[in-house]
Amino acid sequence: MNKARLALAGGVVLAVLLSFLIIGFGLGRLLSNPGTLRNLNTATLVTQVQGLAQLVTVKYVMEKVVVLEDVKAYGESRVILVAHGVVKAGVDLSRLKPNDIDVRGRDLTITLPMATITDAYLDETQTQVLEHSTGLLRRFDKNLEQNARREGLDAIRRNARYTGIIDEANQRAHQVLTPFLHQLGFETVTFRK
Repeated sequence: MNKARLALAGGVVLAVLLSFLIIGFGLGRLLSNPGTLRNLNTATLVTQVQGLAQLVTVKYVMEKVVVLEDVKAYGESRVILVAHGVVKAGVDLSRLKPNDIDVRGRDLTITLPMATITDAYLDETQTQVLEHSTGLLRRFDKNLEQNARREGLDAIRRNARYTGIIDEANQRAHQVLTPFLHQLGFETVTFRK
């Protein structure tokens, strides 16, 4: 009977040791690799297809330093961001109407639509947060950085307009279209305002 108890006790001890070993191994793997990034392959859906007839003729690349502070009586939060933006402008050729084009033999007179800003965005690979500080008694404000990005993009778009991107886009549209229209057989190409 003692041999049976000894065998049973040995089996229990072995089972307990084996359980601890398995649990320890599992916890060790879990703690050494707290989380893994999984990429689940999901379908990509086309939600909209839109035809464009934009002749983009100029691109400005600009930077703007944005300092955004949220000051309260119990502390402040601040973001310093270098916004690296791209602004493109050009002419939307789909807005041409039949009366905007006058052909007389080999002479062409055309009235192009006014250029507009076609795209403006921040280049996220070059935009940098230099500082994001939160006061001791303040909570981290996740919207402060997004507001700084939005303000930076708005300032870059305004500055592109101010420095003449629209006029330059109009001039470049004339420069791009003139040789193209000559290749189509027109001897003189005149742009009306």
